[in-house]
Amino acid sequence: MARTLPSLQALEAFEAAARHQSFTRAAAELHVTQGAVSRQVQGLEAQLGLALFHRIRQRIRLTPAGEAYLAKVRPALDRLEAATLELKASGGAGGVLNLAVLPTFATKWLIPRIPAFTAAHPEILVTFTTRIQAFDFDEEPELDAAIHYGEGVWPGARLEPLMDERVVAVCAPALAAALHAPGDLAGQTLLQLLNRPQGWEEWLAAAGAPEVDGRRGPRFESHLMVIQAALAGLGLAVLPDFLVADELAAGRLVEPFPGLAAKSRRSYWLATPERAQDLPALAAFRAWLLKEIEGR
Repeated sequence: MARTLPSLQALEAFEAAARHQSFTRAAAELHVTQGAVSRQVQGLEAQLGLALFHRIRQRIRLTPAGEAYLAKVRPALDRLEAATLELKASGGAGGVLNLAVLPTFATKWLIPRIPAFTAAHPEILVTFTTRIQAFDFDEEPELDAAIHYGEGVWPGARLEPLMDERVVAVCAPALAAALHAPGDLAGQTLLQLLNRPQGWEEWLAAAGAPEVDGRRGPRFESHLMVIQAALAGLGLAVLPDFLVADELAAGRLVEPFPGLAAKSRRSYWLATPERAQDLPALAAFRAWLLKEIEGR
């Protein structure tokens, strides 16, 4: 059976008119006449049997039906455009792998290693988008896989363990001189990560200093912000050791209590929807990623 689909030109005209709230400005963007845009929208309304715009003198405004339709049409057009650009970029060979990543994990660990993957698989184009929380792969069909940190629960996805996390206390060298034991942290500023409010308490318990209040201190949205705050000397941070390996090696950050670490109760996982299991690009990336983690 033939699909019940409007023409792409009609959908583009509708989306542009809705975005500009003007047939004239939509026509200028699409390099057609104002009358052509108006006819495309009228044809779409006739096909749907619904008015998408209120026409008020020389102005247009979306109807409730138009607003609901726009919410579906715009992301569909975005996905079509992205698919076209990706295919052109890959040259039709090897394919594209669309990966959702944790921002600091990607910035500090994954992306610096991607050149090795590209060298081994020049036919595969990897694209990155940021996601912090688990999401529904069915609602984001353009994404093929995700790097996930958590308890290992993701409805509708297959999870493969990547690595555990070792958390250490770090600070700028100038702050370390006054610290001799974990109990000395009682008078220090403790940098907090918003989505890990128990981070300091878990480290202090492992270090044998549960009496120190681990919930006080300024709060930051991402690991990257916490790292920068620690580098600036704003206070001490508890961070996964692999995220600050470069800073520790260069001496920009130090561990005031060497050897004291806490193992996170959560881990890193590779999450993939069932529909992506047979993608050659995903299989190549998975094999490379596991090898990189084994050798880190």
